[in-house]
Amino acid sequence: MSVRQRALFSLLLLIAVAVGLFLLFPVALTFLETAARSIKYLWWLILLIGLGVWLIWSGSRKS
Repeated sequence: MSVRQRALFSLLLLIAVAVGLFLLFPVALTFLETAARSIKYLWWLILLIGLGVWLIWSGSRKS
């Protein structure tokens, strides 16, 4: 499997998990809709996404 195929598979898996979680937890979808309407909630959403990316990146680094 090439690097490009692996990256595409990872992206599709991430999107599928996000959609599944939004369907499983409707409160998260409501928060996302509220964030799209209000800049105050949008900044919280950006911070949470940034924290998630940082945790994934720091957890996947090899020692």
